Amino acid sequence: MADQLEVQQTRALSVESNGLNVIADADRKGRPSQLFWPWFGANVSVLGLSYGAFALGFGISFWQAVIAGVIGVVFSFLLCGLIALAGKRGSAPTMVLSRAAFGVRGNKLPSLVSWLLTVGWETVLTILATLATATVFERLGWGGGNLTKVIALVVVGLLTVACGVLGFDLIMRAQTVITIVTAVLTVVYIILVADQIHWSTVSALPSGSTQAVIGALVFLMTGFGLGWVNAAADYSRYLPRRASSRGVVGWTTFGGSVAPVVLLVFGLLLAGSSPDLSKAIGADPIGALAEALPTWFLVPFVIVAVLGLVGGAVLDIYSSGLALLSLGVPVKRYVAAFIDGVVMIGGTIYVVFYGGEFLGQFQGFLITLGVPIAAWCGIMLADIAARRRDYAEGDLYRTSGRYGDVQWLPVITMVVATGIGWGLVTNTLASWLTWQGYLLGAFGLGGKEGSWAFANLGVLVALVIGFVVQWFGRAAGVRKQEATA
Repeated sequence: MADQLEVQQTRALSVESNGLNVIADADRKGRPSQLFWPWFGANVSVLGLSYGAFALGFGISFWQAVIAGVIGVVFSFLLCGLIALAGKRGSAPTMVLSRAAFGVRGNKLPSLVSWLLTVGWETVLTILATLATATVFERLGWGGGNLTKVIALVVVGLLTVACGVLGFDLIMRAQTVITIVTAVLTVVYIILVADQIHWSTVSALPSGSTQAVIGALVFLMTGFGLGWVNAAADYSRYLPRRASSRGVVGWTTFGGSVAPVVLLVFGLLLAGSSPDLSKAIGADPIGALAEALPTWFLVPFVIVAVLGLVGGAVLDIYSSGLALLSLGVPVKRYVAAFIDGVVMIGGTIYVVFYGGEFLGQFQGFLITLGVPIAAWCGIMLADIAARRRDYAEGDLYRTSGRYGDVQWLPVITMVVATGIGWGLVTNTLASWLTWQGYLLGAFGLGGKEGSWAFANLGVLVALVIGFVVQWFGRAAGVRKQEATA
C-alpha cells in the first residue's frame, strides 16, 4: 500500500506526457463516479453566490430566478455530460474528437473558439481571486493596494500554471482537496451570513417578464455548464471504454451542477435582501461577499474564495492548452499550458490595474462566446448521437482518413448559426459589443430596445440550429461511414 501511494504521489508531481494523443489502454483507469471531483471542485466557488445578484439584475423575482437558475445550470451541465461520452468512446481530448464532425483541418474553427473561451475563463477567475484578496486584506488592515494585488496574482498564477503544466494526475488530486476544503468553508460562510437574509424583502421583489426570465436562464447557462462543454471529454477520456455511459453523463451533470444550484439559491437570498450588496457585487463579485463576515473568518474566506476560483482555472488552463495544440501549434502540452498561463496573467494585469468596471465586460464576454460554442455544442451532440461505434482513433489525426479534411456542412453551419445568434443577443453594457442584436427588429422582436432584447435568444437558437442541421444533414452519412469503414 505504501509503495502504491508513493507511485501515485510521484505521478502527480511529474509532468504529464499525454497531449492530443489517444490514451493507451494501460493508462485508462477509474470509474465514472471519479468525475464528480473535478467537476464539483471547479464549480464550488463562492462566485456561485454572486450569480444571485447577476440573475436579479434582469429584473425578476426570487422564484423566477430560482426556476431560471435550476433549469439553466442543470441543463447546461447535462450538455457537458453528453459531450463527455465522446471522451469515453474515443479516449482523446474534446477538440480532437470534434474532428470527427468537422474534419481534421475544418476543426480549427471550433478549436480557436474553444481556446478563446477557456483562456478567457481562466483569466476571469484569476481576476476575481486577485480582487477578492485585495478587498479582504484591506478590511483586515493588511494593505489592499497594488502590492497586495500583485502578491495575490503571483500566488494564484503559480498555483494555476503549476497544475496546468504538470497535468491530469495532479489536477485530479488537487481537485479532491479543493472540493473538501472549499465545501466545508463554504458551509461555514453560509451559516455566518444567514442572519443577513430578510425573507420579507426577498419575497417582495416584483416579478419580471417572460423575456427577462429567459435572459437570466441563458446567462446562467453560459456562465456555468455551457462554458465547459468544449472541455467535457478532456477528463472522461481516461476512463476505460467499458465504463458506464449513464455513469459518465450522470456524474458529470451531478458533480458540475449540485454546488452552483445551492450557491445560486443562497446568493439570491443574500442579494435580494440587500440592494447595496447586489450593486457592490457588480464591481467586485467575490470581495463584496466578505462585507457581512466577522473579522475572524476573513482569512478562511480568502482561502475558500481563492481555492474555489483556482479549481475552475486549473481545468480551464489544462483544456486551453489542449485547444491550442489542436490549432496546430507545434509545442508540447506543458509548453502550451505555460503559454496560456502567460496570456492569463497578462489579461489579469490589464483588467485589475487598468480595466475599470467589471460586470458589463463579463456579461458581454460570456454571451458573445456563448453563441459560437452553443452552435458547436449542437453540432457535436448530433454527431455523438449518430455514432454507433467508438471513434476510429488513427483517422482523427490524418486528413485522408474517414473523417476527412474539411467537413463543410458543420463548418458553414457553425458560422451561420453564430451570425444568426449574435443578431439575437444584446450587449449594451459592453461598449465594444453594441453592434450585436442586428436581427431583433427584422424578426419582429422589438429591436435593441424591445422587450426581447435581453432574452439573449441567440444562444438557444445557435444550439438548436447546430443540432438540427447536423442531424438531418449528416447523421445518415455518419452511419453509412461507419458501416463501410
